[in-house]
Amino acid sequence: MTVKTSMNRKLRTAAPRPGKPKKPAPRLGFRRFFVRLLRTAAIIFLIGLAWIIYIQWKVQVAPDQALPKQVDVGIVLGASLRKDIPSPGLQERLDWAVELYKQGKFKQLIVSGGLDHNGSKLTEAEGMRNYLVKMGLPAKSILLEPRATSTYENLLFSKHIMDEQGLESSIIITHQYHGSRSLDIAETVGLKEPLVSSTKSEVLFMPYHEARETLAYTKWIWTKLLLKAGI
Repeated sequence: MTVKTSMNRKLRTAAPRPGKPKKPAPRLGFRRFFVRLLRTAAIIFLIGLAWIIYIQWKVQVAPDQALPKQVDVGIVLGASLRKDIPSPGLQERLDWAVELYKQGKFKQLIVSGGLDHNGSKLTEAEGMRNYLVKMGLPAKSILLEPRATSTYENLLFSKHIMDEQGLESSIIITHQYHGSRSLDIAETVGLKEPLVSSTKSEVLFMPYHEARETLAYTKWIWTKLLLKAGI
């Protein structure tokens, strides 16, 4: 037997026998992508839930500040008018302002709020001024800020009036659910050691307003970051 014949036999023996075709390996790439997607969605959900819980805590825990004997001015944050008359919710803020005025906490008031887009002919500030005068406050003690369309503008424009009038210390008057954001904004616009005195509402549907405040607070935090970045 020649060497060549022996090598041919070995090659035939070593050659793999034909068998059943192998099944393709499962496609793991898509499964891994889907798992990662679910994990990312879960993380985003948990972060969002934690943020909502944090903001709701801020909404529920109104600033609890001891008020001094007297400050330079009280600032009433506006809300909607109805046929040029303060809405029931706004009346609660104004009634609390009257109470603080009678306690001697301030001798001047700033009422802040622009024109509603609900058919009112008066600005919120004008409607508030008229209500306070009817409640017995002297018109000369009330300063109008008639341009603001947001809490940020309420306090920013009120600060401009305070600077013009030489007023420094202040008490901000609003509802409890609105107190934490109002105080944060007041500090951001540069009010000197601002105080918040808030009233609990008996007329507002609080689940709606507290949920809305969560969105408003989130928007304010974003606005605050942009302001700090100079944008």
